Amino acid sequence: PMLVHLPGQKENKTCDLPVMSFDLLPTLADLCNAPVDGKAELDGMSLKPALTGKNPPALAARDLFWHKASQRPTSTGDYVSTAIRSGRYKLLDFYQQNRIELYDLQSDPGENHNLAIEQPEITRQLMQKLNDWRKEMNVKMIRYIISKMMGAEGLLMLLPMMVGIIYGEHTSVYFLITAAILTAIYLLFGRKCPENMTIYAKEGLIIVATAWIFWSLAGALPFVLSKSIPSYVDAFFETVSGFTTTGSTILTEIEGLPKGILFWRSLTHWVGGMGVLVFVMVLTSLDEKNSMHLMRAEVPGPEADKLVPKARGTARILYGMYFALTAIEVVFLLAGGMNLFDAVTHAFSTAGTGGFSGYNASVAHFNSAYIDGVITVFMILFGINFNLYFFLLLKEFKSVFKNEELRAYLGIIAGATVVITCNIAGGYHSLLKAFRYAVFQVASVITTTGFVTADFNKWPELSKCVLLLVMVIGASAGSTGGGIKVSRLLILVKSIRRELKTMIHPKAVNIVKVNGKKVKEETMRGVYVYFIAYILILIVSVLLISINNFDFTTSFTGVLTTLNNVGPGLNLVGPVENFAKFSDFSKIVFCVDMLIGRLEIFPFLMLFSPSLWSRKF
Repeated sequence: PMLVHLPGQKENKTCDLPVMSFDLLPTLADLCNAPVDGKAELDGMSLKPALTGKNPPALAARDLFWHKASQRPTSTGDYVSTAIRSGRYKLLDFYQQNRIELYDLQSDPGENHNLAIEQPEITRQLMQKLNDWRKEMNVKMIRYIISKMMGAEGLLMLLPMMVGIIYGEHTSVYFLITAAILTAIYLLFGRKCPENMTIYAKEGLIIVATAWIFWSLAGALPFVLSKSIPSYVDAFFETVSGFTTTGSTILTEIEGLPKGILFWRSLTHWVGGMGVLVFVMVLTSLDEKNSMHLMRAEVPGPEADKLVPKARGTARILYGMYFALTAIEVVFLLAGGMNLFDAVTHAFSTAGTGGFSGYNASVAHFNSAYIDGVITVFMILFGINFNLYFFLLLKEFKSVFKNEELRAYLGIIAGATVVITCNIAGGYHSLLKAFRYAVFQVASVITTTGFVTADFNKWPELSKCVLLLVMVIGASAGSTGGGIKVSRLLILVKSIRRELKTMIHPKAVNIVKVNGKKVKEETMRGVYVYFIAYILILIVSVLLISINNFDFTTSFTGVLTTLNNVGPGLNLVGPVENFAKFSDFSKIVFCVDMLIGRLEIFPFLMLFSPSLWSRKF
């Protein structure tokens, strides 16, 4: 524990700092829940991060070197050292300076000096241990978190079980069996916390990717056990589609399914919308120092922002707003004549921007302009960055109204709606009716929800092209929607504009800004790489799906709709069709595309990266 004084605080605070990143001051604020203005004191000493250079890696607290600000820097200067202790010796590796120091912890402080040259064998042994530690993957912590997540999914199974009991269905037994299996996994592997609880970015990426896979594998069991979907590959496809909020289905007859199964389908949307790891963070006590690695890997968009210092606090605020919006939608749907079960399941699907409905005709089943309007509004609301709702709670209205992504998002919806309304007006013999169907489908596709009120497969080519464009663009970063995100599109467009200006004025300094803030070069580089990876995955997936020998529009839009987590495509995967006709191999490819799209490509692909398994970063 360390006694920390932060400016603006009347009392010192004692904080346990087991792990911190290279950015000390925000970490102190996170753990002490206090503001920071760039200064801090530790036991009467001013602290200064001992680091220079670009992008130093996150290190454990024991690996940071500090010096008194009142004194001249020690021989180590302002460089990060990685430290390891063994017995009476401590070794410091100043990798930026290519220098090693060895100290005897039992010698007199006044006589202590660098023993690296005098004790070469000890230095060599400690360096070997240090290198082994750097390469080591914290498998026990990965297993521990995954096991806790499986236990959380087991608890989640109790909800559809209770729905089945209420409706007197035998499916309750299968949810109970699955819950028991998942609870047993938790009791075997997730009860005892590992001694080393430190995880880094690479463990975070592995946990996120494997968690979504394991949750989907387990979530498919009730479908198979109840024989609602006898094929496990089909059940896995349906579950992946649910958790990734894609909404694509292999079911040809939905209305005959038990209520418990229908509830589980929609519940997967609601949990997956905000993220399964964010959901588990809310329910369990995942360690704070590890939580942000998980959020950065799972939350959609170029960057993951914290609303409050603690990542777990951020997760709870997000889910609080998420739950409130869902409950409000349920009330509005009940007012439109829906029964409680339909209102809850359709609100779940809307909130997660998933699109599963309990009816073959989707929302068109209700044939209600009021219900169409309510769901349209809430689809648009759930496609907005949830950080903006937090700003509204803080009454920072200017930050919301000046948000470039929000304005671009609403502008794209308005523009696409006008074009499609004009294009299909002749077919509906009413401009108002054409607007009703156009705005619903634009909102459904751009937010990647996938609900349908009209068979847009029969619309004119212009309207279908516009829908494909907004399908690719997707919703806002930090929302429950999929797609490449409006924020990435903004960065890409502004980057192109910057390059054009640079070509005209080579010596001019052109900066890309979004919302008045400079976009970091690493963020821009990430956007470029994302687009390249997106296109390559799209091409490879279309080639693999073409093995089924369906027409190009079917194969291309099938991949496009799963990669963007939308649901329906065109032709044989259109709004009134399904994916049952594809081979098991193609369904697995679609599942991979859905997971890649929901996890924003890199966390899933990193599972196959050799460098991920060989070093810390």
